[in-house]
Amino acid sequence: MAKFVLAGKADCPYYAKAELLADLLQRVLPDFRIYKICMHPSDWKKWLEDTCSSNGWKHETCPIIWRELINRGGKGMLLGGFSDFLEYVQGYYGVTSDMGTDLMVKIASENLRTTELCAQEEEHRRDLLKPFHIWVSSALNPTCFTLIPLLFTAGPFRAVPTISLHLLDMDATEESLLALKMEVEDLALAQLHEITIHCDMSQAFLSAGLIIFLDDGPPMYNGREGRSSEAIVLTKVAERYRLYGQLMEGNAHPDVRVLVAGTVYVNLKCSLLIESVTSICPKRFVAIATQLEGQARAQLAEKLAVKSPDISDVIVWGNISGTFHIDLQRAKVFRYKGAICGPAGFSHPVLEMVYDQKWLKDDFPTLVSSRHSAISLRTNRPAAISASNGIISVVCAWYDGSLHHEIFSLGVPSTGHFGIPVGLVFSVPVSFCHGSWSVHSDITIDDELKCKLDIAINELMVEKDIADGVRKKDPTT
Repeated sequence: MAKFVLAGKADCPYYAKAELLADLLQRVLPDFRIYKICMHPSDWKKWLEDTCSSNGWKHETCPIIWRELINRGGKGMLLGGFSDFLEYVQGYYGVTSDMGTDLMVKIASENLRTTELCAQEEEHRRDLLKPFHIWVSSALNPTCFTLIPLLFTAGPFRAVPTISLHLLDMDATEESLLALKMEVEDLALAQLHEITIHCDMSQAFLSAGLIIFLDDGPPMYNGREGRSSEAIVLTKVAERYRLYGQLMEGNAHPDVRVLVAGTVYVNLKCSLLIESVTSICPKRFVAIATQLEGQARAQLAEKLAVKSPDISDVIVWGNISGTFHIDLQRAKVFRYKGAICGPAGFSHPVLEMVYDQKWLKDDFPTLVSSRHSAISLRTNRPAAISASNGIISVVCAWYDGSLHHEIFSLGVPSTGHFGIPVGLVFSVPVSFCHGSWSVHSDITIDDELKCKLDIAINELMVEKDIADGVRKKDPTT
């Protein structure tokens, strides 16, 4: 059986002539098969270049015809253009074409109209689907690899009919992103409408309903050289996140929700986005501190001989990727095997159950702050599983609401609560209800805690001052 592929521009008269000749051969020859690819003129050049490159062919005109040799172990044999095809069928089948120029032009015009109509119908079909658009920045971050399956299985989007997933990474190659795309496609996710990859900013955050930033930089250093390196990293962060904000301003959905995760300048990144996106409510932006919460809960659970889920309402104050403070004034432990037991849902205050005050004051903060680096040193990669789990817990609570006023620690823009400067993104206790978060105001701020908050405030103000200096030097801002 002879299998041929005919491809060309919809408005090409020679494609029209080759098309009718191929249809004739298919009607009169039982073993002749033709597969036609009619391209819109605007798509033709790139498609032709990609096809020739992948097959090792050289061809620059329209149409292009090749014979499929799959059944014989080959990928395809290039015949050439219309003249080559005509010569081939004359020699093998004794068939020719005497179509006139006027008819060729008429059929080409009809082909173009049909192609444009099909494109409009496809666009209309996509509009009817109205997929939910999720963008993930720094998509080659290891966290993304564990996060994507959770978004479709454990997240609040299980009831969403279709989801478009967009993977952005400014520091990656197209080949690397393509490999990630292939992995996601292999998951065979029923809701996945499409998956796109982006290594430039030309289409960033289009129609975004949810954006998750995973961007992280190199670790910070100490000493004179370290301060210089830190300033360079901060400058790059400021430039990039202001650019992200400008793109979100024009491309993202007005009700987009934005989560900023990572280990480097997390509060500052969130603040830069809020400043750059004036058309989106600041309450649509949060910085993730739930990974720190999880690390604190794990240490407390080990100390109290319970499981991590049995610890709740741990508060992380301050600079998520800098100076932070773990506050246990509201923390509770469930299913603790002590002298007093209660029904399901009964809890004890953590501070009353941890009798080793020296451990609580000296060892506990060190164990929490060093947990991330301890994992990274052993695995030579970030703590991706706990990071993605922390992101998913916030996404679920934000869309579905949290249970029993569960406390989450998030970096949010201050409105002056707890004496934090207005507008400063600071990690505070919040809870979710009906798709929005609110700050817990019934928290006791004693002198010791106030002193620790002031240290974090000063650190964040220094970072913000440096970032503002970068903006003043940039003539485009």
